[in-house]
Formats: sequence, C-alpha cells, structure tokens
Amino acid sequence: MTLTLLWILAALLVLVGLIGIVLPGLPGTPVIFLGLLLGAWIDGFEHVSMATVALLGVLTALAWVLDFVAAALGAQKVGASGQAIAGAAIGTVVGLFFGPIGLFVGPLIGAAAGEYLARRDSLRAAKVGVATWIALLLAFAAKLAIAIAMIGSFAIAYFVQ
Repeated sequence: MTLTLLWILAALLVLVGLIGIVLPGLPGTPVIFLGLLLGAWIDGFEHVSMATVALLGVLTALAWVLDFVAAALGAQKVGASGQAIAGAAIGTVVGLFFGPIGLFVGPLIGAAAGEYLARRDSLRAAKVGVATWIALLLAFAAKLAIAIAMIGSFAIAYFVQ
C-alpha cells in the first residue's frame, strides 16, 4: 500500500470513529485510536511519539469505561437501589441489540424497572430512570470531548515541533 492510501485509511478510521461517538453502538473512540495509531505508525512514530500514543490509549480506555458505567453512576447519584443500578447495567447491555434508540432507552427502562421492583414507587422509579438518561447524555458529551482531545493531541504532536 502506498503512503497515501494508508493516510486515507487512517483518516477514514478517525471519521468512522467520530460517527461512532454520535451514533451509539459503534465503538467510536477505539476506532479513532486505531486511525491515529495508524497515522503515527505510517510516520514511524517520528512526529507522534509512543508517549503520545500511550496518552491516546489512556483516553480511549477512559471513554470506553464511560460507556459502561455512566448509566449505573447516574442511577446511583440519585440514591437508586442496587436493583436500579443493576437494571441500568442490564438495560445498557440489552439496549445494544436495539441500536441507537435501545442504547438511550435501555438504561432508562432498566433503571426504572429495577427501582420499581425494589421500592414499588412509580414516581421514584421514573426519577431514577431520568437521572440515568441524563448521565448518559453527559457521558456522550464527555466522550465527544475525549475524542476531540485525542485528535487535537495527535495534531499537535504531528504538526507542532
């Protein structure tokens, strides 16, 4: 493969990763990381050092963890029961099978159902579900910020010497 094709592939991976940040279900930040890693490798890590790649890896891991714990933390923040937190986690996993809508609605339904089973209080269950949904929106914003930080870190390392 020529260098130009490799750079095109790296750029496409970053673009697909950005789409994955916006459309849940695609592994956004890991795909961005792969694109940036490919870009660093193409250049023989001359401009983008292994230390920068390690930083990008840490940011990727942070964003990945956010995907899995955001709903549970949102439920916990409003004093949700253990069943609600488990429900939010289960709802997140089940939501994966229903695309973007499932990823947003699954944790809300799971947390609300878990809270209702624990306390038999519909109003409290709804509050826990909404808090979980808000936590997911905040996690989305954080993942977007992390993705931008990853791309910016790469660009700074590559172009500013």
